[in-house]
Amino acid sequence: MAAAQNVHRPIWKDEEVNRIKADAQGHDVIAVVSIHGIPARQFQGIRAELKDVAKIQVARNTLIHRALEESGEATQELFENVEGPTALIFTNLNPFKLFKLLENSRTPAPAKAGEKAPRDIIVEKGPTSFRPGPIVGDLQNAGIPAAIEKGKIVIRETKTVVKAGESISARLADVLQRLEIYPMEVGLYLRAAYDGEVIYKPDDLHIDEQAYFGQFVLAISRAVNLSISVEYPTSLTVATLLQKGSSEAMNLALEAEIFEPEVLKLLLSRAQSVAMTLVDELPNDALDDNLIALKGAATTTPVSVEDAPTQEKEKAHEDEETNETKESESGMAGLGALFE
Repeated sequence: MAAAQNVHRPIWKDEEVNRIKADAQGHDVIAVVSIHGIPARQFQGIRAELKDVAKIQVARNTLIHRALEESGEATQELFENVEGPTALIFTNLNPFKLFKLLENSRTPAPAKAGEKAPRDIIVEKGPTSFRPGPIVGDLQNAGIPAAIEKGKIVIRETKTVVKAGESISARLADVLQRLEIYPMEVGLYLRAAYDGEVIYKPDDLHIDEQAYFGQFVLAISRAVNLSISVEYPTSLTVATLLQKGSSEAMNLALEAEIFEPEVLKLLLSRAQSVAMTLVDELPNDALDDNLIALKGAATTTPVSVEDAPTQEKEKAHEDEETNETKESESGMAGLGALFE
């Protein structure tokens, strides 16, 4: 009986099945995609766009079932994904790259009555290009708050007209198209992909690249911090480790009061700062004349310079600089007495 059926089966069906089997064996990945609602012209454009990396083959679902069944047990799991208008894609791209390629190939399309919104459809407030007329009533009947202002039709407030998953009415679909709002996407929707080992579903292949990139950056940052903490030199950490080592060495030298050329200047500066703090706190009767003069030079300004004529001011300024130099030198000598 089966032999009789095979005799009467059209040859083209056997040829179609053999082509599918040959393509499945000649490529690394086979994918089942939905072609529902794709206009013929756009489908041809997608096929032309992918021709260098993928082969798209449309066939009857019964022939696809037969070809997959004859290709081996592994591909039989793809049966459940073959329903409605279906095409097969054969490619050497890995399933993740194929999924991303198909996602990027989709284009906006107007909504049709009865279709479910893929996401919240929002109409923004603001002026439209329409002149006053019956369209005001059409907008309002579709749930869009519209009015006439300054001779133009405006949307009075931003409104979500349909939430994700809800059906789009015929009235709203017409209005959205007139407003040039295209909420739908037309393209190939991957249902499953098989790479010879694993069958992937869309949820497996959808990757939030920004989230993964953020995790990657965070991992690098933590690795660099750990490398610095354990003092493990790498091309990314050696400069920071050298700076850290130099800083710690300088602090140690200052605390140990090691008289190295780079440290000596800082030690003298610190000593002078400590000494001046001590001088400021001591009463004058506990200081010698040099320290008293140094203490007074830091807090007093000659009053006569402000009131002198110009030439006298210049002379006074020169004398003041000379006196400050002498006082500074004598003051340093006085500071030395604190450390004897």
